[in-house]
Amino acid sequence: MKIAKNAVVSLTYQLTDTAGVIIEAAGDPISYLHGGYDGIFPIVEEALEGKNVGDKFSVSMTADDAFGEYEHELVRAEPRDMFPKEVAVGMQFEGGAEGDDDEDFMLYTVTEITDTEVTVDGNHPLAGKALVFAGTVTAVRAATSEELTHGHVHGDGGHHH
Repeated sequence: MKIAKNAVVSLTYQLTDTAGVIIEAAGDPISYLHGGYDGIFPIVEEALEGKNVGDKFSVSMTADDAFGEYEHELVRAEPRDMFPKEVAVGMQFEGGAEGDDDEDFMLYTVTEITDTEVTVDGNHPLAGKALVFAGTVTAVRAATSEELTHGHVHGDGGHHH
């Protein structure tokens, strides 16, 4: 079966920067629902269209294709007393975007701590980076009607969230 809309695609992959440094690798296959369900980068999905089990692929992604450009306005210095006593660099907190009155929350990562301030960054750690997504297709099957209704792949044994 060729990869096409409404197929469940399984693949192993390796994500590297443009110098070839491995950022992430999946030795065990991951699966996603193909056809615009936002389960994988759109540019990778496009490259996989029509591929078969065993096919290898490699996609060079600009920052916009991957995790977006780095947005300096997503870095904020907040008063130290707004955070728990045990706050540490690398911890993550949910918060609203500055000046955002609705209830959209972002994930912020603590990047610096002083006696008076905690600096948090709402950018994805890979924002602003060009990346290479390479892998091998390990399986392709038709999605179940339940998977299509829910817009994502279900694991062995049925529906799990």
